[in-house]
Amino acid sequence: MKVLVLNSGSSSIKYQFIETTTRQVLARGQVERIGMDDAVLSHVRIDGDTVKFSAEILDHNIAIEYVVAILLSKNHGVIKDKSEIEAVGHRVVHGGEEFSGSVLVTDEVIEKIKENIELAPLHNPHNLRGIIACKRLLPDTPQVAVFDTAFHQKMPEHAFIYGLPYELYKKYKIRRYGFHGTSHRYVSKRASEILGVPIEKLRIITAHLGNGCSMAAVMYGVSVDTTMGFTPLEGLLMGTRSGDIDPAIVLYIMGKEGLSMAEVNALLNKHSGLLGISGVSSDMREIIEEMRNGNPRARLAFDVFCYRIKKYIGAYSAVMGGVDAIVFTAGIGENSPDVRKKICEGLEFLGIKIDDEKNNSPEREKIITTDDSLVKVLVIPTNEELVIALDTAEIVSKVLANTK
Repeated sequence: MKVLVLNSGSSSIKYQFIETTTRQVLARGQVERIGMDDAVLSHVRIDGDTVKFSAEILDHNIAIEYVVAILLSKNHGVIKDKSEIEAVGHRVVHGGEEFSGSVLVTDEVIEKIKENIELAPLHNPHNLRGIIACKRLLPDTPQVAVFDTAFHQKMPEHAFIYGLPYELYKKYKIRRYGFHGTSHRYVSKRASEILGVPIEKLRIITAHLGNGCSMAAVMYGVSVDTTMGFTPLEGLLMGTRSGDIDPAIVLYIMGKEGLSMAEVNALLNKHSGLLGISGVSSDMREIIEEMRNGNPRARLAFDVFCYRIKKYIGAYSAVMGGVDAIVFTAGIGENSPDVRKKICEGLEFLGIKIDDEKNNSPEREKIITTDDSLVKVLVIPTNEELVIALDTAEIVSKVLANTK
């Protein structure tokens, strides 16, 4: 099945057009600067043909019209008719407690996504705009919503409830939701395939380390805990997010600095993390370069980042009664051998033995531990778009089969 995968943001749409039978990406690209008269569409076809142009793209409706048009283009496209787009799969950040898996988009599902806007005000409205635009432009094409939160919806209650009055959970659904679920789900399943062991027999810790960072304890295929919480701010130190802090710090800073709620929110989400500690950058590559040049704050940022991850590895090993594999993924996890080595130093008591040659090798997907390491450590490039495409194809195929 040919599936158009869309990730709709506030001013951009990333897309991939995937043939799910062969898992080939027939085309990929993105529309940037939506809402401006100098918006840019970049498009790459499977054979390497590339096109980039600027246009006035004022909203998501027009952006998706451009995406469909480029897929149909005689010179740069990969289809001859809109009907060849057999389904559309959407990344939706927040599914609340309603969705523990991917679902066919219906009017009821759209209403539920709207209800969860208050839980993800920076993401769900834009994800929804993509769905509504496709509904208008491709009215006969089935759509599927794939939620970032869904994979974590099987967490036990004791893992997702906060130490607040229970009435606040019942009234406002304040609880741990977790994010990056599609990535954690993909790499944990891929790890089981690489190791040749059914996922139902593995205890895996997955570390999605990019500008946003999260970890998950995946026990026998089920996420039983994760670092991100009610929002993506909780957990690990990130590029510009603080991660775990004493909540009283927020009140203290607001009083001392005279900050509003909006200002302290920006402080914690946009000016903290690696950037806040180092004073240099939110980019780990630049942090490591500065660290090697003798910058003590860059060294501190690097050490805090790795320490937090190591601490959660210990916690999640305890939660699952042991660990069989650890997976690093996303920008930092896939590309920084320095980070991986630092995190695994001192974890020999768990049975982890890092092979430096494997850790530094250019292979993108690999096992970086020695052959006799009791716990396997893997690097696996994440592929959330493929998960969205496969989920979409599976759900749509079942619907079509039931209508025959």
